Amino acid sequence: MPNHAAEPAFDIPRPPGATAALVLADGTVLWGKGFGATGQSVGEVVFNTAMTGYQETLTDPSYAGQIITFTFPHIGNVGTNVEDIETVTPAARGLIVRADITDPANWRSAKHLDAWAKSHNLIGLSGIDTRALTRRIRDLGAPNGVVVHAEDGAVDLKAAWQMAKAWPGLEGMDLALDVSCTQAYAWDETEWSLEQGYGKQAEPKYHVVAIDYGAKRNILRCLASAGCKVTVLPAKSTAEDVLRHQPDGVFLSNGPGDPAATGVYAVPMIQGIIASGKPLFGICLGHQMLSLALGAKTFKMDTGHRGANHPVKDLETGKVEITSQNHGFVVDESSLPADVEVTHRSLFDKSVEGIKAKGKPVFSVQYHPEASPGPMDSHYLFDRFVDLIAQSK
Repeated sequence: MPNHAAEPAFDIPRPPGATAALVLADGTVLWGKGFGATGQSVGEVVFNTAMTGYQETLTDPSYAGQIITFTFPHIGNVGTNVEDIETVTPAARGLIVRADITDPANWRSAKHLDAWAKSHNLIGLSGIDTRALTRRIRDLGAPNGVVVHAEDGAVDLKAAWQMAKAWPGLEGMDLALDVSCTQAYAWDETEWSLEQGYGKQAEPKYHVVAIDYGAKRNILRCLASAGCKVTVLPAKSTAEDVLRHQPDGVFLSNGPGDPAATGVYAVPMIQGIIASGKPLFGICLGHQMLSLALGAKTFKMDTGHRGANHPVKDLETGKVEITSQNHGFVVDESSLPADVEVTHRSLFDKSVEGIKAKGKPVFSVQYHPEASPGPMDSHYLFDRFVDLIAQSK
């Protein structure tokens, strides 16, 4: 919600060399050095704890509407390349880092992070005490903020504060349509390897329709690597649109924004797929909307889970997986109906990390088993989905 506090004083001196600032909705100003694009951008300020994969993180469509604070101090030191992306155009609204970006030191680097950010109109801010900012977000919740960068340092703090204060926030916001594809397409690219790069699925066993609410490319690669021909459909596809393709299984992708808002059009489609008896697998936003379709509710977390080191317990096997996560909403466990079983649980805060519908080939997880970035402990879930398809046939 917009912050209606009294107007702060913005006649504070600009530190020497500062060309950019983060201005929060409560009037807090954090000065730093700008990089990437110039201008200003508003969003929810969050933090990510992953130690690797900043390019994959910045191109994850789930970060639409958010300004990412990286807790790891070395961001940009391996440059950027054309392979480590999860979508062509980053949906994040800005990035905040501790140290100035060094020249790249990696054989795969094709472009400096500064130049890459410029090419994607992404505003960066360095020189910030990211530890203090992260603790603030952890303790007080993710605030609305504006990153503003001017090469001459002429930053209008008051205008940035007014923008941050007026921005409504992610609760109630449907962002899936902003990052979804607009027409159907086929996907056959498989996972990356050091020797060959990305492969191609030439002999698929099954046909999966993936609904794109902001799908990461590595999810689609994992489906293809598991033996699937993948047809990707837009977010607003109906159950009739999906079933017209005669899929063996249906996948619900990750994505940004409030699941209750996206669920207005997605839930009826999901309920139609459940009624059809087709195997159904959801990840992240797809997990949340599947829960809504099954009768549960979701709510917004104070800080969310964002990083590549989150422990999750598989309640069926007792095994603990270290997972990659990126979500600010979560399923309300108390609202789950009796015919829905919790299958995975966070060992950080005990929140729901996976569910299945009893007696139906329907399941989902809150985290990101495809990783990218992060550990690959949870890749087995794609095989589990394919096994369900095989059993249903």
